[in-house]
Amino acid sequence: MIDKEKAALNPAKQWAKCIIVLILYLLFLLWVKSWWGLLVVPFIFDVYITKKIRWQWWKDAEGPVRFVMGWVDALVFALVAVYFINLFFFQNYVIPSSSLEKSLLTGDYLFVSKVSYGPRIPETPLTMPLTQHTLPVINTKSYISWPHWDYRRVKGLGKVQLNDIVVFNYPAGDTIMSEPAYQAQDYYQNVYTMGESLVAQQQPGINLAQMDVLQQRAFYEKAYAMGRSYIVRNAGTFGVLDWRPTDRRENYVKRCVGLPGQMLQIKNKIVYLDGKANKEPENVQYTYLVKLNNMTAADLLSERYDDLRKELLISTEDVQSLSRLHGYDVDNGLVLDDAALKYDGYLPLTRRAAAELKRQGLVKSLRMVTDKDIYSGPNYPLNAFTGWTRDNYGPVWIPAKGRSITLTLQNLPVYERCIKVYEKNDLRVRNGRIFINGKPATRYTFKLDYYWMMGDNRHNSADSRYWGFVPEDHVVGKPLFIWWSSDPDRKGFGGIRWGRLFSWVDNIK
Repeated sequence: MIDKEKAALNPAKQWAKCIIVLILYLLFLLWVKSWWGLLVVPFIFDVYITKKIRWQWWKDAEGPVRFVMGWVDALVFALVAVYFINLFFFQNYVIPSSSLEKSLLTGDYLFVSKVSYGPRIPETPLTMPLTQHTLPVINTKSYISWPHWDYRRVKGLGKVQLNDIVVFNYPAGDTIMSEPAYQAQDYYQNVYTMGESLVAQQQPGINLAQMDVLQQRAFYEKAYAMGRSYIVRNAGTFGVLDWRPTDRRENYVKRCVGLPGQMLQIKNKIVYLDGKANKEPENVQYTYLVKLNNMTAADLLSERYDDLRKELLISTEDVQSLSRLHGYDVDNGLVLDDAALKYDGYLPLTRRAAAELKRQGLVKSLRMVTDKDIYSGPNYPLNAFTGWTRDNYGPVWIPAKGRSITLTLQNLPVYERCIKVYEKNDLRVRNGRIFINGKPATRYTFKLDYYWMMGDNRHNSADSRYWGFVPEDHVVGKPLFIWWSSDPDRKGFGGIRWGRLFSWVDNIK
């Protein structure tokens, strides 16, 4: 009754509110180009003018009903507001790993703008706010797969530019092993690695370099089938296989070092685009083989060197990697050159940090790790024998929307995932010929733009060198600034990186 009396006393004020809200709402609908939203207009009109529906009936109740419904109303409003803001305008993102160090650090909290590249209309609209794919505690999906809408992006302020730091959905995250311990692992890397090992046990002495392209393809198809079968049979360990829609896949953050239509190649660690070297990030980090000078890794982690580690941004995780060379790497046969074993271990460092450690006499000698020292794992594409490594990769042409490429059995593995998975075509190879949607194909025109993403921690980053191109429909947004930064190695006020608070990400070149 009180609300109705106030509305009767202030009709002009109610009309003014109604008109302002309606104008803003209609502008929003014009922006997202979704006229289904017009169905909400009568309800907005009712809230401010006609008041036929008792939206807040509980305010006339007494006792616990009024109290409980007051909290429910506030909670529902907060969840809807957060969902709307996160979906179309911005969201929070925390750097979980060291892949972008020392540009962005583990423990940096980013304000990520959706408007910079244009927000996506959600593919899975029915999801719990503030979750990506899993509800905490009960460990179940936080979204409902139906309805599922096709990819559409609202017009934004611009497009991804070269060397932008970008948040995106993990491209290889469509298929997952549902056991929590394995969910974050790359399903495809696991399948091919297991499968190749199983095939090698059946057929010892396989030499892919001596096979022709059809024989290589048959090998990788068999390896994939055997690896997948092994995971399915061991569901008790890996969990059942599951699928995630694009917008529910893990969020990653990397630097865009290759744009649609560019020819990318990595030569001796340097990225080249169309034959021209791309500028390396100022704080690019590589792994160095290190011979310590009368000290141990434990000494380097001691309080005595805490200020130095803090100044050079050397984390506990970095120092702990010193133990891998003579332990994990030797045990697993990853050391390719015994000359590397004369060093105590390896450490990810910026050039400045490497020079300072040497200047202070903490190391006797150090040098960058090369392809010939330690095996760094299989590279994309996983179903081809290329000889590419993380430091010497390509060349590969990055697909661009509306651009065509001649398809051959040699280059098909590079673009196969784009054509089959991201652009949803039926692609098969029969009798040495490529068929797309049942028709012989020698050329293909791409429907999406693609990007090449890499971490600034070049020797410790799971990026496009391992899982390939990032399609435009996976791009989430652009980090604008660091609103909070806490060092996981230090607690309390001593762990707050005050100098990083509210620093602009665009200034991190």
